[in-house]
Amino acid sequence: MANDQPDSREAARNEAEGLRTLAEAAREVGEKTRIAGENARRAAEEVRQAAMDAMHATAETMEATLEHMKVVEDMRRTLREIRDLNKLDAQ
Repeated sequence: MANDQPDSREAARNEAEGLRTLAEAAREVGEKTRIAGENARRAAEEVRQAAMDAMHATAETMEATLEHMKVVEDMRRTLREIRDLNKLDAQ
C-alpha cells in the first residue's frame, strides 16, 4: 500500500496539471473572445458614426435643395409678374 500512495499522488499531480492546462487554454480563449468583442464594438461605433455623418450630409443636402427650390419659386413668381405686366402694357 505504501507504493500506491506515490502513484496516486502522481496521478493527482497529473490531473491537476491537466486541469491547469485546460484552465490556461480557456483563459486564452476568453481573452481572444474579449479582444474580438472589443474590436466588434469599435467597428460598430465606426459604422454608427459613418451612418450619423451620412445622415447629417443628407440633411444638409436636403436643406440646400429646399433653398434652391425656394429661389426657383421666387424666380417663377417674378417671371409671372413680369409676364402679367407685359400683358397689361400690350393692351
